[in-house]
Amino acid sequence: MEIAPRISVNKRVRFGKPVITGTRIPVDLILGKLAGGMTYDEVIAEYEITREDILAVLDYEVRVRRRQQGGS
Repeated sequence: MEIAPRISVNKRVRFGKPVITGTRIPVDLILGKLAGGMTYDEVIAEYEITREDILAVLDYEVRVRRRQQGGS
């Protein structure tokens, strides 16, 4: 089930963790790689995803954080 643009969850994929749609790559993995200092280009090459996938991951995380803080 797509829960945000390019982000999906399925209880049979990665224990229901949010992943990039069409992959088994968890959102938190990509966030961790970026936080650890990898560039967009390095992440794209390592995981064979697109810049749009990375931007979707970041957008999804912002939405989750806002929701947790009671924002819109």
